Amino acid sequence: MKNIFALLIAATIIVTGCNKSSDAGAPSSGSSKGKKVTIALMPKSKGNAYFISCKNGADKAAKELGVDLVFDGPTDPDPAKQNEIIDNWITLGVDGIAAACENKEGISTALRKAKAKGIKVITYDADALPDAREFFVNQATPQGIGFTLMDEAGRLCNDQGEFAIITASLTAANMIEWQKYIEQRRAEKYPNMKMVALRPCDDLKDKAQSEATSLMSANPNLKLIMAICSPAVPGAAEAVKQAGKVGQVKVIGLGLPSENRRYVKEGVTDSVILWKTEDLGYLTIRAAKAVVDGDLKPGATSFNAGPLGTIEIKGDNILLGKPFIFNKDNIDQFNF
Repeated sequence: MKNIFALLIAATIIVTGCNKSSDAGAPSSGSSKGKKVTIALMPKSKGNAYFISCKNGADKAAKELGVDLVFDGPTDPDPAKQNEIIDNWITLGVDGIAAACENKEGISTALRKAKAKGIKVITYDADALPDAREFFVNQATPQGIGFTLMDEAGRLCNDQGEFAIITASLTAANMIEWQKYIEQRRAEKYPNMKMVALRPCDDLKDKAQSEATSLMSANPNLKLIMAICSPAVPGAAEAVKQAGKVGQVKVIGLGLPSENRRYVKEGVTDSVILWKTEDLGYLTIRAAKAVVDGDLKPGATSFNAGPLGTIEIKGDNILLGKPFIFNKDNIDQFNF
């Protein structure tokens, strides 16, 4: 009799073990509680210091939550490469994907495919089409970013004169949105200011420097360069410095304090506008894990993000906060 009971117990263990093994690689359509969660985090370009800083925050959240974090993306902004990586993640069967989207329309097909496989999808930094993800972790509203940039430009140019914009690419969805609000603010409050050029730098500092040099050569009355991707701000500043036009051509933009501190303290760059990038990465993983677990669902108006406190949700946008202006008076207080 003892032998029969032993055999029954052994058979039960084997069957249970087989069932667990067969489900382990499949993405969960419901709660993931009780199993290890894998979340894949995609930057626009993985060599960009901005996204490296985001990853530092993401790593911290993943460690706190016991999440396996996968980080991968193109070397340079490349929508096709982003799609390829997402297809690979679908094959691997990750539980969640958090993507910064280089091309809103281009990436949405791949993200919809992930959703169809039961993978939970959110976006951060730059959004996809709304039906391709659950939530967008928004560093600040596009209006807040665009208005803040234009207000700084107006202040430095005494509300008149020519300015140019250097962007990462002409297809980056978030930057297109920012430009829309920059122009709205310009038309409403600074009609005597004129944008004379918009140039892409492919998220590369050296190319931004080259574009800024060309802009100053082609536009002798240029008063300000507005750089709206992080590598472009120090690139533009170096161009102004090399051209001997410090004070004559102002530089502002969206960038990291660490990359711009020297130029700000030298008076080349007047102000850097951003948000706490590590917090953006941290919040993204917190939100992704909550969506995978079923704790964060459509219709929520707030979200408990641990040490970040209660975060407001407007519609399907999880809002990190308002833009912050770094200048000569405060930039030494920040080390990211």
